[in-house]
Amino acid sequence: MTQPLWRWSATNLAEAIRNKRFSVREATQSVLARIAEVNPRVNALAEVLAEEALDAADAADRALARGDTLGPLHGVPVTIKVNIDTAGHATTDGVVAARDNLATTDSPLVTHLRHAGAVIVGRSNTPAFSLRWFTDNELHGRTLNPFDAKATPGGSSGGAAAAVATGMGSIAHGNDYGGSIRYPAWACGVVGLRTTVGRVTSYKASAPNRIISNQQMSVQGPLTRTVADARLALQVMAQGSPLDPQWTPAPLEYPDTHRPLKVALFKRHAAYDADPTVVAAVEQAAGWLAAAGCEVEEVEPPHFEEGARLWRHLVMEDMRRGGQPAIEAMADAGTKAALRGYMKGLPVWDRDAYLDALTRRFNICRDWAVFLEQYPVLLMPNSWQRQFPVDADRVSAQRVHELIAAQSPLLGTAMMGLPGLAVPTGLVDGLPIGVQLVSSRFREDLALRAGEIIERAAGFSALDHLAA
Repeated sequence: MTQPLWRWSATNLAEAIRNKRFSVREATQSVLARIAEVNPRVNALAEVLAEEALDAADAADRALARGDTLGPLHGVPVTIKVNIDTAGHATTDGVVAARDNLATTDSPLVTHLRHAGAVIVGRSNTPAFSLRWFTDNELHGRTLNPFDAKATPGGSSGGAAAAVATGMGSIAHGNDYGGSIRYPAWACGVVGLRTTVGRVTSYKASAPNRIISNQQMSVQGPLTRTVADARLALQVMAQGSPLDPQWTPAPLEYPDTHRPLKVALFKRHAAYDADPTVVAAVEQAAGWLAAAGCEVEEVEPPHFEEGARLWRHLVMEDMRRGGQPAIEAMADAGTKAALRGYMKGLPVWDRDAYLDALTRRFNICRDWAVFLEQYPVLLMPNSWQRQFPVDADRVSAQRVHELIAAQSPLLGTAMMGLPGLAVPTGLVDGLPIGVQLVSSRFREDLALRAGEIIERAAGFSALDHLAA
């Protein structure tokens, strides 16, 4: 018996539609029915675009009937996070005061997805100002982890991860400033690709001014159920626009893409407490890579702890200048509590201290570039701890500091603008486990290749556990 279309991967669904096995309307109706069934319980999508999606599906079917040239995502249902512009809809970023902030144009990434034939079925939830590793806000409510409502689905792309995990679209858009793609993907058992800064255009007309650390660290990328779908989504998302002067027309593959991989294994650090299941997942993935012919060597990357600390200092110092007043005025209680925890104990830098930190960042980036030249793929955790209990960042400033420490595998890599891939490997005690793969700038191809090896060996699919 054929699986319902909402279970299909983007890659397989696009091929079936091109071959006219199914219509785009059939695929869209299947996903919308799944949304109607699951979203009231999980609250992954803050907005469901049923009417628009069906209109787009009918237009896509007409294009198919005419024999038009089809994009690589023709007919594939996708979701967009509420913190980038989708024309005719409010770019709320989970903030009550922005509920009427209607976008008049699409962000370039949304334009690229539409031109590729994707059908936007909904817009995914995020914490207010996309500032937490928990997805909850006063405007759209709380998104639940579909595996366990007591655990965070991650943030800030928690809605995107929960939507993909439960079959509400095969590709979700997310963004990652300090783990906001990778952590939700890991928390919900799906694939999440943090792209290189400059790989995917980042721009929204509703908020065109980006603070410095955001320019250096924040990226757009896909969350999917398979590595192949992440590669397909990247192909579309990586198209350029003059609206982002950092965009770089880098190749998606290189002459050495398919050569044997040398992998650095990093599973523990003296400064951090690692949950045994986290370490075990990384060790298991290392064994799978070695069995597939990769050369795996246990080694610690340079300046690891310093890089994570520097992320916090740079981002929060920037926040003091460019975001804190708005957050204190408009954010909900959870986001305000989290921000106070992030800020607690941080010295206030003057101009020279900030410039010195930027100099140090450059030197750390250089040492990592040398490291990744020797070890083109780094295998390590996404977080040192299991999924946090809901609202753990509202307990105390000390608890927030513990969360930040646990997230150090996400922070230092974001600080340098590097790509990272979260890949699920299974379930332990009812919650997903997985690993992170980091590569050098614009070498997402190597992380994706290693990710496919791990995915194949793990044989894990969130839908197999959540489809009931």
